[in-house]
Amino acid sequence: MGSLKTPTPVLKALAAQLGHPSGWRGRLVGRMLNRRNRGIIRAAVDALEATPDARLADVGFGGGVGTELLLDTVGPDGHVAGVDQSETMVDAAHRRFRDDLTAGRLSLFEASMEYVPLADASLDGVITLNTFYFLPDLGRAAAEFARVLRPGGRLVVGVFDPAAMQRMPVVEHGFRVRPTEEITSALEAAGLVQTRHLRVGHGPDAYHLLLASPAPARV
Repeated sequence: MGSLKTPTPVLKALAAQLGHPSGWRGRLVGRMLNRRNRGIIRAAVDALEATPDARLADVGFGGGVGTELLLDTVGPDGHVAGVDQSETMVDAAHRRFRDDLTAGRLSLFEASMEYVPLADASLDGVITLNTFYFLPDLGRAAAEFARVLRPGGRLVVGVFDPAAMQRMPVVEHGFRVRPTEEITSALEAAGLVQTRHLRVGHGPDAYHLLLASPAPARV
């Protein structure tokens, strides 16, 4: 007996929620992503190597586990900015992190990663995971990351292995599966030099973490 095939309308609905969670279905997706992705998000936060007083951002924070881990990293003397285009995810984060918002340790913004509402050279580090699949303008987002990072700051981009993603039926419905080389080229064009390429997991389908920093200013 053959395996059951997920109906196309279900895949389209799931893809839409992964790209822009909304309503009660979006909240369910956020909780699911928190459970499934906690390990790779932890690895991305560790890769920042941030100090306790750092100013960090989680762009496309989704279910919020990355924001939680960044807050743990910076402690009482640092600050975290959370940016997400989903009103549902931002509202959920306002409830979940109410105390941190009140204490001034966290700021939340409903915005696109192509227009990050943060000041120039204001951040020591940024993580953005599983967001580049939904970007129509990769170069614009890369330029925004270059703009908000301080000299010596660090960006960590996380993406699933492109070959593995091509085997997932859901990606046929609105995902842009880009080779890691294409992402690296866009970052470099924006002035961000790749410093490391880490793999999380085992085998050819291991998750990719691309680390980049602003290019040193020419004297």
